Amino acid sequence: MKNFIPAVLLIGLTSSALLHSCSSDQMAKMPPKKVPVILANAQDVPIYNEFVAQTYGLKDIPIRARVDGYVEDIAFAEGSQVKRGQLLYAIDPAPYMAEVAAHESKVAEAQTIMVNAETDLNRYKPLAAEKAVSQSDLDAAQAKFDASVANLKAANANLDQAKIQLGYCSIKSPIDGLIGKTEARVGEYVGREPNPVILNTVSRIDTIRVQFSISEGKYLELAKAYSSNKTTDEVKQDVEDGRNDTKVQLILADGSIYDELGQIDFVDNQINRNTGSLLIQASFPNPSRLLRPGLYAKARLMLKTEEAAIMVPQRCLIELQGQYSVFVVNDSNVVESRAVQVSNKIGDMSIISSGLKDQEKVVIDAIQLVRNGDVVVPEPTEFNSKTTIEE
Repeated sequence: MKNFIPAVLLIGLTSSALLHSCSSDQMAKMPPKKVPVILANAQDVPIYNEFVAQTYGLKDIPIRARVDGYVEDIAFAEGSQVKRGQLLYAIDPAPYMAEVAAHESKVAEAQTIMVNAETDLNRYKPLAAEKAVSQSDLDAAQAKFDASVANLKAANANLDQAKIQLGYCSIKSPIDGLIGKTEARVGEYVGREPNPVILNTVSRIDTIRVQFSISEGKYLELAKAYSSNKTTDEVKQDVEDGRNDTKVQLILADGSIYDELGQIDFVDNQINRNTGSLLIQASFPNPSRLLRPGLYAKARLMLKTEEAAIMVPQRCLIELQGQYSVFVVNDSNVVESRAVQVSNKIGDMSIISSGLKDQEKVVIDAIQLVRNGDVVVPEPTEFNSKTTIEE
């Protein structure tokens, strides 16, 4: 029994040593693993800033009821194109027609008074010349006539005002444009609170205005970037002429980029004290009528261009407590962990400001499978980025 135990131990140790030896031999004989890599690519990259924006028509004209009354007719289809001068709403004109008739009678009365006063004046003039009537009688007749003339003018003015009010019963489109949803229906009393005063809105949308706000710090950054590309005299001339050649892209709610470029045509003259931001407006051609007022989008402005910037997919990056690193395969096919600095992120790509050189091989989609010092077989692969970098 005493001899048996050491024998068993000896067999176990021998077996373990043999297994370890076989495992070591197998590991030594295992070929280097294949690792997908991409080439760090240096290119000129425009750096953009994006701002939340909202769209407006080139003209958004509210249609108001300028007199109160019952809507008799709605003469358009909601959401349709209307022409300038086209009838939109008809308000019951009866009260205003009666007002016109009343003022017409007052005009007729004033005309009669004026004619009588003129007749009396013409009769007094020759009598006064012959001293048949006193000068005071002539002066009274003249004053009566002058008063009748003024009274007639006032009556005509009141009649004109009544006719204007009657004209407001027919509400017409002030511009060619797209009309929206009506806020009043036939039979509804309008023109006085709480009933609708603004009945509708007509928008001209062949050109769309896009408004967005930027912080004062970002404004200074953009202004400096703009002026750095021009001489002092050119900047002064642009300011004097109110000219700005900065182009704006529009990113729609579905993530697509609008086909047309916009032009900045308005920058507010001061920073909003409540928000600390500056209002900017850009105009975009809208030939296809795709854009409508009220859309939320993003306005994208180019801040600068980084020349010979190193671009890698964000999937290559390892982030730990705000520090970034990548795995690089050197010329000896050995994996190196490399600390890098990220200056900007553009979509699914990152710009590396330091730590990488052009055409270095960077591990992608296998950062969990390699370690610093591993010998690997780099397999070049293509990364189909969804981010379009415009030159």
